[in-house]
Amino acid sequence: MAESADDVVEVSEVSFSYGELQILRGLSLKIPRRKVVAILGGSGSGKSTLLKLIGGQLSPERGWIRVEGKVVHKLGADDLYELRRRMGMMFQASGLFTDLSVYENIAFAIREHYPELPEEIVRSLVLMKLHAVGLRGARDLMPADLSGGMTRRVALARAIATDPLLVMYDEPFAGLDPISLNQIVTLIRSLNDALGLTSVIVTYDVFESLKLVDYLYVIADGRLQGEGTPEELLNSKDPYLDQFLKSKPDGPVRFHFPAPPIEEALLPKSV
Repeated sequence: MAESADDVVEVSEVSFSYGELQILRGLSLKIPRRKVVAILGGSGSGKSTLLKLIGGQLSPERGWIRVEGKVVHKLGADDLYELRRRMGMMFQASGLFTDLSVYENIAFAIREHYPELPEEIVRSLVLMKLHAVGLRGARDLMPADLSGGMTRRVALARAIATDPLLVMYDEPFAGLDPISLNQIVTLIRSLNDALGLTSVIVTYDVFESLKLVDYLYVIADGRLQGEGTPEELLNSKDPYLDQFLKSKPDGPVRFHFPAPPIEEALLPKSV
């Protein structure tokens, strides 16, 4: 994607590892304002780690990440907290507080970021966000009372509760039935456009991403394997992209985690 002064997120030559396990290897990408962007990749490709780096939970070993022009890992605690007030997050497992009602889960985010708001304003905001995801009538239910699709919708309402600049979705489609999945896809697109959000979706779900997003990045082995619009990537002749995006069983996409040859592993250990 070409450089733009209107990119909300800029990732430049970022490398990161957990101990000796290298996750990201010089990754660079940009997230343009008011667009829905997907970051695709197989399990362990570094997608969720990238979200943690953008949110400042982790710091890169090399390179930098800017959000709204600010280098995230160089911010002090107060400035980082202020930046996070402009971010929303929908966690892979929804992350609802199990001892709080649906209403209180949404209200918590608003009260945390804007403690000065009077309670009647908090109430109005909570009801509007729940109405946006079709769950205003479920405000008094507890998380244990919700279906999987309802839980994701509550998590989505909480992610947009404070009208953030940037919303990040970690595997939002995983484990959903077809109807719930289509509801979440429709909500992410419609809320992004209606509220003027910038949305980043990390997922391995190629089919849903291609229907939803404006732009895609594909990560493999911690590096950028490809980028473009859904149409551009579907027409790519790159062998990796062709296999990954079209779910072909054969190709360069690795099945085995790196290890010595099986013949070596089966040899008797020397005494």
